[in-house]
Amino acid sequence: MLLRRLKFLAWLVALLAIVLGGSYLFAPQWLLQANVTREAMAAHLEKHSVQAGDTHWIYYEGGQGPTIVLLHGFDADKSVWLETAKLLTPHFHLIVPDLPGWGESSRDAGASYNIDAQAARLDGFVQTLGLQRFVLVGHSMGGAIAGVYASAHPAHVAALALVDAFGLKGKVNAFDHEALAGRNPFVFDDRAGFERTTALAFDKPLDLPGRFVDVFIKRNQHDRAFIEHTFNELREPAQYLSVQNRLGQLTMPVLGLWCHDDKIVDISALDSLRNGLTAASAISTSTINGCNHMPMLEKPEQTAQILTGFALSH
Repeated sequence: MLLRRLKFLAWLVALLAIVLGGSYLFAPQWLLQANVTREAMAAHLEKHSVQAGDTHWIYYEGGQGPTIVLLHGFDADKSVWLETAKLLTPHFHLIVPDLPGWGESSRDAGASYNIDAQAARLDGFVQTLGLQRFVLVGHSMGGAIAGVYASAHPAHVAALALVDAFGLKGKVNAFDHEALAGRNPFVFDDRAGFERTTALAFDKPLDLPGRFVDVFIKRNQHDRAFIEHTFNELREPAQYLSVQNRLGQLTMPVLGLWCHDDKIVDISALDSLRNGLTAASAISTSTINGCNHMPMLEKPEQTAQILTGFALSH
């Protein structure tokens, strides 16, 4: 009997190895999606969908407590928040959407997806879900959308957290020079290009198996027209200064959270944020060492701790 069980276990392990190996070689996207699903379950988040305006929104929701809405950045999706969300759901009710045009949410090829248009769509999403007052957190491009939305809808935003946010005046860095010259660092066609792009956003190189990198390359190529079009929209002064021009209109408590060594949005933007918040009821700033532009992935524990303290205070 013992021998039979051992043979069965050996057969099961071999079968699993064949299935996983085959998936890695021929369908690595399945393994990546399975891992995202696992992380969402660990964070106690469930996927939902809703039609709001011109967008079919896909979003995660879960947790108990005060509501926090988490917005992702450019060429990203809701999954970037999962590691941090796992630490937030014990204390908060989270809404984590794919912004219109990105991830699984719908995209209209002829529409604008600049900061102002996205803030207007966010208002439709908030109204459709019936959200009243919540803490709004935005990272990078999502930070600009959050800032513009908060300036127009202060009654809904109990507190605003801007994480390495786009839309503020800062020291012009190498990334800015590339962008203003019309060169888009977010597009790539091979593994070397993927490595260059991710080096802009992460402090340490990403150690991903090659076939997983190939999935991101294929996705980038598939979305190339949208990425290029939206990137060019964001190169306009009204867009890359979208939050800067509205700082005086922000009346709620505001947190600026930055990675100290951000290569995309220079940390000097934090000074612009502090100096421009003339009407905010409270101003908090925090910096995290050892990360670049993606604190929710590079330093999820510290990011969650800072966001928790800020949200509970307001």
